[in-house]
Amino acid sequence: MPPEPRIILTSGEPAGIGPDLMVRLAQLEQPAEVTVIADPDLLQDRARQLSLPLELVDGDRPGLEPATLKPPGLRLLPLRLNAPARPGRPDTANAGYVLKMLQMAVTLCQNGDYAAMVTAPVQKSVINEAGIAFSGHTEYLAGQCGDCLPVMLLSCPGLRVALVTTHLPLWAVPAAITPGRLRSVLDTLLRELPMRLGIDRPAISVCGLNPHAGEGGHLGSEERDIIAPVLRRLRAEGHAVRGPLSADTAFCPALRQKTDVYVCMYHDQGLPVLKALGFGAGVNITLGLPIIRTSVDHGAALALAGTGKAECGSLIAALEAAASIARQQRRFFREALNKSIPDLSERAS
Repeated sequence: MPPEPRIILTSGEPAGIGPDLMVRLAQLEQPAEVTVIADPDLLQDRARQLSLPLELVDGDRPGLEPATLKPPGLRLLPLRLNAPARPGRPDTANAGYVLKMLQMAVTLCQNGDYAAMVTAPVQKSVINEAGIAFSGHTEYLAGQCGDCLPVMLLSCPGLRVALVTTHLPLWAVPAAITPGRLRSVLDTLLRELPMRLGIDRPAISVCGLNPHAGEGGHLGSEERDIIAPVLRRLRAEGHAVRGPLSADTAFCPALRQKTDVYVCMYHDQGLPVLKALGFGAGVNITLGLPIIRTSVDHGAALALAGTGKAECGSLIAALEAAASIARQQRRFFREALNKSIPDLSERAS
């Protein structure tokens, strides 16, 4: 059997619930070989606040098999905070610490040391207040990986939603929806859903931008002029793409059963539906990167930090998804390689 995927996990905003989630993770049998990047003193302090045991193990220790790590053990790659962290009280001095975690995780995945990275939530406002332009994990990781076009895909049981635009104010959304961007997002889904999720010939439902999908041009022209032409070309190429659909009825149960993934034009068009259906079990998957990255479906929850009220269901789901994607991608490339090499007996004959 091939070895289990190794996953690198960033611990997120130090004043948020990220450290709480790391401590809670240590109490559980972990779904894969997981190593956390964090300040060890921060985790020990948070464990004391939560009245939970914690044993930190050197993440680089050779020969440490997954089965030998038992609760409350946690593999750790240490990274020191720039300033002491207090629950619920973020400090701009630690913005560099948060970004350094992400940089480390990307490099470890690019080097092949880890099969995937999983991210705990950060506090975007603190990073921006530190004078660093930061609109979110998705965009930042794309820059670290070479300015590729990332596609944010959120998943919960029974629903997947991909976004054409992510962290933009609503006034900026229409101008960002171009034929080229929409086509790139759809091409990424068509290419990566088989490779990473094992969904061959995915059925994709695409929402319009405007109410009632533009009402035939009376409520907006984006559907007629931008979205519909792209979808017509894809259907002519043989892809199973519906739309543009009115978003107010697109998520009805009958259509959900026929859809592998929805494509929504902006962040709050599809995510409220997904979070209403599966909050706490949702996973954020970034497609379009040369590495595998998943994340939780919630924020840093500063008010819950250190209180013991933070739940780690979404983190477990993100870890399980990362491991599953890594296994599926390994199978995909193995099968592709086998198909590309003729059987030796046939070649000999």
